[in-house]
Amino acid sequence: MSCAITDINPASFHDPSGFIFTYENEIYRAIAPSYFENFSLLTKSELYKTLISKKLIVEHSEREFFLPGEYSTYKIIKPEKIPFISYPYEWCFSQLKDAALLTLIIQKEALKYGMLLKDASAYNIQFIGAKPIFIDTLSFEKYEEGKPWIAYRQFCQHFLSPLALMHYKSTELSKLSINFIDGIPLELASSLLPKRSYLNSGIASHVHIHAKIQEKITKQKKSERKIALSKKQLLNIVEHLIDTISSLKLKTNKSHWNKYASENTYSVKAKEAKSKIIFDWLLSVKPKTIFDVGCNTGDYTLQASKLCDYIVAIDSDHQCIESFYNSLSGANTKNILPLIVDLANPTPAIGWANEERKTISQRGKADVLLALAFIHHLRIRNNIPFHLIANYFSEITHHLIIEYIPKDDRMVKEMIAGREDIFADYTQGNFTSAFEKYFLIKKNHSLPDSGRMLFLMTKKIL
Repeated sequence: MSCAITDINPASFHDPSGFIFTYENEIYRAIAPSYFENFSLLTKSELYKTLISKKLIVEHSEREFFLPGEYSTYKIIKPEKIPFISYPYEWCFSQLKDAALLTLIIQKEALKYGMLLKDASAYNIQFIGAKPIFIDTLSFEKYEEGKPWIAYRQFCQHFLSPLALMHYKSTELSKLSINFIDGIPLELASSLLPKRSYLNSGIASHVHIHAKIQEKITKQKKSERKIALSKKQLLNIVEHLIDTISSLKLKTNKSHWNKYASENTYSVKAKEAKSKIIFDWLLSVKPKTIFDVGCNTGDYTLQASKLCDYIVAIDSDHQCIESFYNSLSGANTKNILPLIVDLANPTPAIGWANEERKTISQRGKADVLLALAFIHHLRIRNNIPFHLIANYFSEITHHLIIEYIPKDDRMVKEMIAGREDIFADYTQGNFTSAFEKYFLIKKNHSLPDSGRMLFLMTKKIL
């Protein structure tokens, strides 16, 4: 059958081998005639079946329909759907590390079947829950003996540069990936890394020396560039990268917030009541998707995950998400995706025409948004007025379960301490008044031994 394309993925222009498009709210990938040989080799060499059996790549099915004449295609495939798209700069250290190792494992598998990865972008990896999976079926090409791995620099920029910077310096440097959509340049990473990083043979080889060689190659004429690698040498590079990345770790797993669950001001009675109220309200709403904003280390995310198909757990604290992700990864959790996002400064739209990578709200809405012990962070720490918070929440969710923390609460007092108290409007009355412009308050419940209040709200249809 023929179809009309409703939405071509804005990032697809990078790949001459094909493009991703939407038809009737389903995702498809069109394969160009120029990729015929490589796609045939991928599927007929058993490489694809091997990767599928090991759950390393998304599965696809072929579709029999034709695109309009202006689109020259060899084949249409429908890949497995990713519940929620995320980006490398939203991943914690261990997520990026797991994505890097997955890419290298796939490279090794591909070489066994006479293929290799022609690109090694971190954007080729997505997460289904806490499990990374490779999504770019068109990244494979036939291996030619002696030909260099053209994606080597890209791999080092997308994965090794940010991992090394987080290992030796700070997790905050992972945010450089927002400014450098094709990975943190090797020369920049090399300049930022401490001298002791030269003692790590992997970082010395794949970042520092690689940066210098790359600069030299760039200055050479194309005809003078003679880089040849045997298959054994290429495998040695891959193995060395695996060893290097496997050895990288964060200096600490502590932060101001990742012990909040054990050190907060809730009594046992209040905590039990809070859990029961949230459970009952979610049971009544029956959500398919949930956003848990300010999730901390995921106590309520885990509870909510039992009552929905998929939950995106968001926190701005890297160590909180690092701890949460590591607790999930061993369990092979499939419906909880932890992400590092500062909701006071959400993930921007970046890339060509600000369309290649989307904001978090452009990537999907939630049936329910959980905002527990979070409103004071936005209103006081970030000085965002209640009405702006309410408006933003109404754009990304249909139902809202939100917790109001009174001004006399110890956590709020600590937040205001040492600064001028300019928050005279921080009252429950002003809070509910602001949210009632966008939501209907269906239920509210005070927590025992606390002035805190839970609200269940539903978005108004304006």
